[in-house]
Amino acid sequence: MIRRSDEIKERRVQNARGGDNEVIFYDWMKPEDAKGHGRLFSKLVIPPGASIGYHEHSGEFEAFYVISGEATIDDNGKQEVIKAGDMAICKDGEGHSTRNNGSEDLVLIAMIMNTL
Repeated sequence: MIRRSDEIKERRVQNARGGDNEVIFYDWMKPEDAKGHGRLFSKLVIPPGASIGYHEHSGEFEAFYVISGEATIDDNGKQEVIKAGDMAICKDGEGHSTRNNGSEDLVLIAMIMNTL
């Protein structure tokens, strides 16, 4: 199967996971594509001042890679700054949030897979 760029629609989410403002998702993979192995493989654009609120993962884990911009993340209660080329992993049972405190869009590739 091939999913062409014109088939990938923009999904705008206000206050994602209780965060601030709007986050834009480009969902490359749909949950049904993963056949129960995961639920998200997307490009995220987080504008300056926007965030994804703190949340925990249960029965799944998330990995995201920073394409451009800079993020302040809460990694299980510890504040960290990550930037282009960095990756963050939130394991099953852990929690995190992501905030764009910079002056340019934060662009991430994120994947959420089920724990085996």
